[in-house]
Amino acid sequence: MTQASAAPKADRRRHDREIIALAVPAFGALVAEPLFVMADSAIVGHLGTAQLAGLGVASGLLTTAVSVFVFLAYATTAAVARRVGADDLSAAIRQGMDGIWLALLLGAAVIAVVLPTAPALVEIFGASDRAAGYAITYLRISSLGIPAMLVVLAATGVLRGLQDTKTPLYVAIGGFVANGVLNVGLVYGAGLGIAGSAWGTVIAQCGMAAVYLFVVVRGARRHGASLRPDAAGIRACAQAGVPLLVRTLSLRAILMIATAVAARLGDAEVAAHQIILSLWNFLAFALDAIAIAGQAIIARYLGANDAEGARAVCRRMVQWGIASGVGLGLLVVLARPLFIPLFTGDASVQDTALPALVVVALAQPICGIVFVLDGVLMGAGDGRYLAWAMLLTFAAFTPVALLVPYLGGGLTTLWAAMTLMMTVRMLTLWLRSRSGRWIVTGATR
Repeated sequence: MTQASAAPKADRRRHDREIIALAVPAFGALVAEPLFVMADSAIVGHLGTAQLAGLGVASGLLTTAVSVFVFLAYATTAAVARRVGADDLSAAIRQGMDGIWLALLLGAAVIAVVLPTAPALVEIFGASDRAAGYAITYLRISSLGIPAMLVVLAATGVLRGLQDTKTPLYVAIGGFVANGVLNVGLVYGAGLGIAGSAWGTVIAQCGMAAVYLFVVVRGARRHGASLRPDAAGIRACAQAGVPLLVRTLSLRAILMIATAVAARLGDAEVAAHQIILSLWNFLAFALDAIAIAGQAIIARYLGANDAEGARAVCRRMVQWGIASGVGLGLLVVLARPLFIPLFTGDASVQDTALPALVVVALAQPICGIVFVLDGVLMGAGDGRYLAWAMLLTFAAFTPVALLVPYLGGGLTTLWAAMTLMMTVRMLTLWLRSRSGRWIVTGATR
């Protein structure tokens, strides 16, 4: 083997080690998050159907409210990692503190909106008269934990930017265990019912935020970074987050349209759609873990003024995305006869879901490329392009999705439209990555 051929292989191995070291813990932390809702559902479900229905409505509202602000993690990761690449840890942590202060401000604003409007929000989501009271109770109490949830997002971004995905994994596991113990104790031991579940979640989220703040504050003191709020820094974080907010809202609108179309197709179709969507979301966690690694690594290379290194990592991560997508697609095909019966014994739902799952499986390599390039451009701070690309995708998907009831093919056609949506995303992201315009080096973009 010549020295010239050995060098690229050594670089690939180095990139692979970096990707694995960041992506595996990130996947564990991502999977732990939905387990909070699952644990709450399992505990509250034994109180009665009305309580579980109320929890479903309230948790849906809370999940939407928090997921809208996921840019707190994404934008902070990129900004902090750039400073790390520039070998300025003090400025990196200072940047992270700006994101945490923004999270607290946004959390306070959300509480101010949710507390007085909780009954109206629950009514909009169509809760029954029996479930509405429980939903309002859970929503009002749990909203008090939203600032902590947003701090967790921002602080997770800080640690990811510092190339640390293990601490978020440990915190997520600890939070999940604490949430379960507190819920059981408060719901049944203290007899607080659904209010106990809400308080248990609030306490667990506040505990997670406290751990994150301890880690970040300790790092700030070690490197001499200021902890005081800086208006200019907070404003810059908010401005960086606006394009990512547009991207997130556009994506959520696409998912809502898909669910609405499935509902028009019939009960069996919408039931099968929810099963497939849950699997699609789980597969997304695996691919998003690679994207998170991409955010942190790409931003660090750009911060270190290493444009060629950023290109090399981008190419390697696309290879990872394709390979992961192929592997996940094969897994879906092989496991689909076993997966569907876990959720339903209804033969009509099973028959509807099985062919649609084949479409989902075939789309996974495309999804792998999309998630990786999405992470690369986020790491590069290319939020404005991501926003426009997602708006274009929304515009392409919507008319096709609305035509599904008239095209025939039912749920399989709907998921073919979802695959078209991901293909449009892939093309827009691939064209941007090929152009090289995302490569802007330096400690700030």
